[in-house]
Amino acid sequence: MKVIAIIPARAGSKGVLNKNIKILGGKPLIAHTIEVAKKSNLIDKIVVSTDSSNIAEISKKYGVEVPFLRPKELSSDIALTYDVVKHCINFYESKNVIFDIILLLQPTVPFRKVEHINKSIEILKKNKSFNSVVSVVDVDGNHPLRMKTIENGFLKNYVEQHEENMIPRALLPKVYIRSGSIYCIRTKSFKNEGSLVSKKCAPLELKPQETINIDNYLDFDFCEYLINKNE
Repeated sequence: MKVIAIIPARAGSKGVLNKNIKILGGKPLIAHTIEVAKKSNLIDKIVVSTDSSNIAEISKKYGVEVPFLRPKELSSDIALTYDVVKHCINFYESKNVIFDIILLLQPTVPFRKVEHINKSIEILKKNKSFNSVVSVVDVDGNHPLRMKTIENGFLKNYVEQHEENMIPRALLPKVYIRSGSIYCIRTKSFKNEGSLVSKKCAPLELKPQETINIDNYLDFDFCEYLINKNE
């Protein structure tokens, strides 16, 4: 089964200027994702999908393919990741290059581990019950039973419980959120279901540090601190 890893990295970034190539731990942010992907012996091709010639050149220096510059309509703030991945898959299929498994690796997650990449691929290779694997992390204190909405100026429970839930956090049922670190899906399911998350999806539970997703300068500074701390 052939596996393609797609790293989407557009130029525009509101939270952090030039985020994908901003230096973190002595190298561009995107390099952290490229390097960990290259450690996997289960990936057949690593591709960066970008609209930026600068990001493209930096990515090539780290040894991955950038076979095209992404069209403008797939590089806006509202462009769907699904469409970005579909564009990449269609590009290769137009050249009769077919992949059985798609691995999406967001470049904004710098602490991803190769063993988790390999595990996600191995799950699909060895278990036909699942059509996709998605990394998740425990929501911990941000539990939906403690979340609120504001309606007409009044605080309301997001999940209707008829009374205020005050039980200790340790007794709340386990709830997870997609971490954004790893999306792995069979190409056939990706096309048939029109999603990166299939109905028959296996969870890949990760630790909080392994799922840090850089959205703003505070996230960036925190990652820099963790890197310096572990040196």
